[in-house]
Amino acid sequence: MQAAQCFGVSREMLLAEMSSSRPLELGGESIPVDTYFDAFRCAAALTECEDLGLYVGRINYFSGIPLQMYMSTICGNFRQYLNLVPSILKLRGDIGEVQIKREGKLIRLQWLPLQVESAASRFMSDDILTSSAAIVNSLCVDPIPVRKARFTYAQPADLAGLQQTFGNDLAFDQAVSCLYFDARSLESPVIKLENPLAYGIAESLQGLFDEPGTSDPFLQATRDSLAKSLPNGEVHIDVIATELGVSRRTLQRRLAQRDTNFMQLLGEVRSTLAVRYLADNRLVITEIAFLLGYSDLAAFSTAFRGWYECSPTEYRSRNSLAPIRK
Repeated sequence: MQAAQCFGVSREMLLAEMSSSRPLELGGESIPVDTYFDAFRCAAALTECEDLGLYVGRINYFSGIPLQMYMSTICGNFRQYLNLVPSILKLRGDIGEVQIKREGKLIRLQWLPLQVESAASRFMSDDILTSSAAIVNSLCVDPIPVRKARFTYAQPADLAGLQQTFGNDLAFDQAVSCLYFDARSLESPVIKLENPLAYGIAESLQGLFDEPGTSDPFLQATRDSLAKSLPNGEVHIDVIATELGVSRRTLQRRLAQRDTNFMQLLGEVRSTLAVRYLADNRLVITEIAFLLGYSDLAAFSTAFRGWYECSPTEYRSRNSLAPIRK
């Protein structure tokens, strides 16, 4: 909608053209995939702009900056960030997935749409690849430019927008839409932001869990490891044990000595971080679900109701920093 407005197409005009506008009018956390594609197709038709996907990709990049700021506290280098890219795409819903592959001296970031028909259309490839290129090039201390770009759709008449975004090495009618970056950039350090938003994850969780004078170094280290591992998806006890340099059995025993267990501690970390993230209105609910390691918004909402007896949206609307425990 923002991109369409740049070309004089209002929200009302777009909704009138769409076959089903009701889900967009609800203002919820997500919309049906078909409705999303319908909106994109109608916007492209009304604006008559072949480069619309490039505009949408830039908007999505800027909309996701708060999440990228959090990611900079989790990832130490470009390699670690790439390991999270497929998980991040879950934020966009059931539209497809990103795969990362090594090809000699290059890394290939390829876009695999869920709907086969969208692979031949331009807007979705341009959207995903534009936002990906912008994120990658702004993430690290060293700029990481696109070395070459490949697209599944036919070559358009005007290449100016594509060349400005991806460079001059472009190819069309390819099997997949993808970007190539230098493999040597894998070790490039991620920019660490010095601001209150970044401190949300970077600072120790000491103040969140322990009363003054009651610090338990092992318990704190376990909580810190859990918090940093959550965006990777499902957090397994074996992974945390390895990071702590102990065996699975030793971790279980030490937690039992402290009258807790792995799942209990995981829930505690998630519930506490959930409140912190909800206090930052720059993060949308789906991004918070990702940061907490949930596979989808529904799973996060169900867990949150169990902790606080309300939905994440309801909790945020109360604008209260104090948890409402059962």
